[in-house]
Amino acid sequence: MIRIYKLKYTDRETAIADLIAKGVYQEIEGELSYSEGIHAVVEIGLILDQEATFDEQGNLLTEPTYRDGYHFDIMAEKEIDFGENEIF
Repeated sequence: MIRIYKLKYTDRETAIADLIAKGVYQEIEGELSYSEGIHAVVEIGLILDQEATFDEQGNLLTEPTYRDGYHFDIMAEKEIDFGENEIF
C-alpha cells in the first residue's frame, strides 16, 4: 500500500535533517537519494498565499506573501511517524 504524507517544517534545512533521520533520504557521498520503500519526495517549498501586485508600469505595489512553513509531499510504501510535521 502506498502512503502519501503532506509535511510542513519551519525551513528546508530542518526538513532535510528530519527526512534523513526518518529514513526517507539516505546521504551517500554528499548526495541525497531515496531510501528503500520511498517512491517520491516532492519539495514544494513555500506556498504562495497572496500574489504580488503591480501598477500599469510594472512597479511593485505589494510584496507577495506566503503561508507559514516549508512543505514536502512524500510517497512511501512504509508507515513513517512524522509527528507534528504531518498535515492532515
